[in-house]
Formats: sequence, C-alpha cells, structure tokens
Amino acid sequence: MPTISMFYGIIVRMLFMDAQQHNLPHIHVEYQGVQAVLEIPGGTLLEGQLPGKKLRLLQAWIDIHEEELMADWSLAVRGEPVFPIEPLR
Repeated sequence: MPTISMFYGIIVRMLFMDAQQHNLPHIHVEYQGVQAVLEIPGGTLLEGQLPGKKLRLLQAWIDIHEEELMADWSLAVRGEPVFPIEPLR
C-alpha cells in the first residue's frame, strides 16, 4: 500500500486495485496506531476513527488536493503507480 503523503503524524495511503472494498474512491489513514478510511472527495469517515482535530485536518487536505487524489485513485484502481501529494504545512 503506497504512502502518498505524511503530515502532523498522519500517514495517508492508497491501495492498488481497491475499488471493491468500499465501492467509493477513498484513502487509508493511520495516526498513532489508529486506522481509518476516508472518502474522496468530501472526507466522509467510512470506517475506523480518528481524533476530531486530525479528522478536520485530513478533510481540509482532501479538499485542497481533490483533483490529485482522484487522479491517484484512477491510477490505483488500474494497478498503476500513484504519485505523492504535498502534505499540509
């Protein structure tokens, strides 16, 4: 599962060929051992949990990078390499 971004202790990953698991474009996130899945675009929490502040940071990051995330999603579902995306600073 390639890591596409890391910021503020949050690791953002996207699985290859993962369209069947949730049937929606999404990212996998890990923060201090807690895991979650968030929908793209929008940032709706699909699975797992995150502290409120980290969830809001991720939702803002998703809004900022929506086009890049959707482009990576298109690549990932075809099994092609994804590109890193700038972290929040």
